[in-house]
Amino acid sequence: MTLLLELMAPFEARVDMPCTDEDPEMFFAESPSDIELAKLICGDCPVRNECLAGALSRREPHGVWGGQLFIAGEIVARKRPRGRPRKVVEPEPAVELPTRQEYAA
Repeated sequence: MTLLLELMAPFEARVDMPCTDEDPEMFFAESPSDIELAKLICGDCPVRNECLAGALSRREPHGVWGGQLFIAGEIVARKRPRGRPRKVVEPEPAVELPTRQEYAA
């Protein structure tokens, strides 16, 4: 948290930044849903481009900066959840039951 506050020092005069009202841990969360929320918070920020440019110049290793997600120093579109992807199970074909006439015959 201290690092985030130090990095935000040049922007301290700007009180209209939405990230200042949020928990800084949200911008470094593990959950994909929290990451997407952090990216949404950055959406209307007036210094979003400057934040992203600063993160690129500092080669930030991870976190949400300027509305973009950094993982291992690269911008990625979405964070995948931990673990192995679920297997897609094909539905079993519908079994047609005989009608009364077919059953009686």
